[in-house]
Amino acid sequence: MTSEPERVFDPGLQPERTALAWRRTALALAGGSVVIMRILPAVIGGAALVLGFAGLALALVVLVGSHRRYRRQHRALTSTAPIALRSGWPVAALTGATLLVGVLCLLFVLSRV
Repeated sequence: MTSEPERVFDPGLQPERTALAWRRTALALAGGSVVIMRILPAVIGGAALVLGFAGLALALVVLVGSHRRYRRQHRALTSTAPIALRSGWPVAALTGATLLVGVLCLLFVLSRV
């Protein structure tokens, strides 16, 4: 009697859903950056272009990072080798950048009142 090989992980597409969520985050960041470059130059001048291009660069970093992380996770989950623990610095960096933008927006709004 032959036994079926044990699956390494549950094939419930969790890594794929996470990768898609990060892609949506990058797309939203890119869209917001384009809106910043389109609307805000009349209000704050050239700084809007700098903020917009910084947002586009951050969106590209998020997109590339999420793709690399997905490939690494998928490879780890489908192999029989032990899974190596990784750092959470990309999530922390994106959280910090979002917090910084939020504080800058709040300061801008409060300075206009």
